[in-house]
Amino acid sequence: MMNTMNLNSQSDSASPGIIKPLDPEEFKRQGYMMIDFVADYIRNIGNYPVLSEVEPGYLREKLPASAPSGPESIESILKDVQEHIIPGITHWQSPNYYGYFPSSGSIAGFMGEILSTGFNVVGFNWVSSPAATELENVVMDWLGQELKLPKTFLFEGHGGGVLLGTTCEAILCTLVAAREEKLTQFGRDNIGKLVVYGSDQTHSALQKAAKVAGIDPRNFRLIKTKRSNSFALSPDSLLSTILLDVKNGLIPCFLCATVGTTAMATVDPVGPLCKVAKEYGIWVHVDAAYAGSACICPEFRYCIDGVEEANSFSLNAHKWFLTNLACCCLWVKDRKALTKSLSENPEFLRNKASQSKKVVDYKDWQIPLSRKFNALKLWLVLRSYGVENLRNFLRNHVQMAKTFEGLMRLDKRFEVVVPRKFSLVCFRISPTAIASGLCNGSEACYSGKLMNDDYRVNEINRELLDLVNSSGNAFMTHGEVEGAFVIRCAIGSTLTEEHHVIMAWRLVQENANLLLGKTNCTSI
Repeated sequence: MMNTMNLNSQSDSASPGIIKPLDPEEFKRQGYMMIDFVADYIRNIGNYPVLSEVEPGYLREKLPASAPSGPESIESILKDVQEHIIPGITHWQSPNYYGYFPSSGSIAGFMGEILSTGFNVVGFNWVSSPAATELENVVMDWLGQELKLPKTFLFEGHGGGVLLGTTCEAILCTLVAAREEKLTQFGRDNIGKLVVYGSDQTHSALQKAAKVAGIDPRNFRLIKTKRSNSFALSPDSLLSTILLDVKNGLIPCFLCATVGTTAMATVDPVGPLCKVAKEYGIWVHVDAAYAGSACICPEFRYCIDGVEEANSFSLNAHKWFLTNLACCCLWVKDRKALTKSLSENPEFLRNKASQSKKVVDYKDWQIPLSRKFNALKLWLVLRSYGVENLRNFLRNHVQMAKTFEGLMRLDKRFEVVVPRKFSLVCFRISPTAIASGLCNGSEACYSGKLMNDDYRVNEINRELLDLVNSSGNAFMTHGEVEGAFVIRCAIGSTLTEEHHVIMAWRLVQENANLLLGKTNCTSI
């Protein structure tokens, strides 16, 4: 229904049909209301089921079939948000959220987002908004220094940093740069010979980037990893794969090494892999989307030892660094290699500052032209909390993961499938416990007798995850380790405290009891 009072506050008195979309007083009124709404949401977030319980297509049934012809009040819109939108949200900010990897938010991140949105500048080049470019230069050097990246990755060297949306963009941009270097060297007709390397633990973003960059699917290599090597990419395996490709007349082009893989947070040996790649002129990108933030802590910095030999490095500040989606930090050793591959200079973008070569034009560091003033978010986070507090924030989550892992190891029915890395614990009900336990009516039973084969073990653990998530009291996701279905507990939500982690462990135990028919579990 049209709200006359709201309409009048946004309309010109002489032209009642013309709205004022940026009336300062109305913005203030609605802004206060929105802040209150979000604050109440955060205050009550632990009371919502973590995983949304709606069915596909639910929202179309709740909302009108067409847009309103006249304005509606912010009050009525927020009422619909409360009644229809929030039930369809999986609450990533919940203290009981342990799925995928964290998406940590903070007051500083929110405030930076408000400033960025309020200024609403499109900082594609320096002249379009000098502060947007120069603040990005500064904060990327600040964070690079805390990571102890070599000076070659900072603006004082030949490199520098850029804020992109996601790791998918970082991988694609650096792959395009690597592709262009090779085609310049060998000729553009050889694009069908370029080879891209990763491991079987590398994020699927690499495969998507290879598709977009025009790499022949037959030249995409996911090298098998082994438990004996902690599922890290072996330099020897990489070398043997490269040698075979060279023998077959192919051109090694790009390697994606990972610090903190998706399934189990494995750390690839960056230095040794770079040494192999360097012999064949391969661009090495280090993807530390999740775990890179932890490397500001001295005790985790060893995970990126050897990064000085890589060509590029990225992490997602929106994952575990309180900076709100979307904020991916990418550093390159040779910024000209990146800009040569991504630069276009139409007449309407030419200006004296760009032609002087004294400024950075970030349009040449990314795929799209337009970009937000995202540096404000990272700047506010670094200034509002300080590096020491950010380190303690990260360490606290690691300690909670150690607590969860310790509780898991006390109950012999469970196994920690791979050693905990950072704040990720991968576990399952063990095959031995499943073989000796009673199924108590589980769908994974067969003829009243539980069969101890890989399929049945996986099905029981899949059912355990479904029970945990359907309870609404926690949300976890899964991965696969050598064909084994494992449950991932990724601790990293801003609001999570130790008592939430202990509650999550008890929830896992209680549902394991239902599946195994046991009542004499180890208690806390």
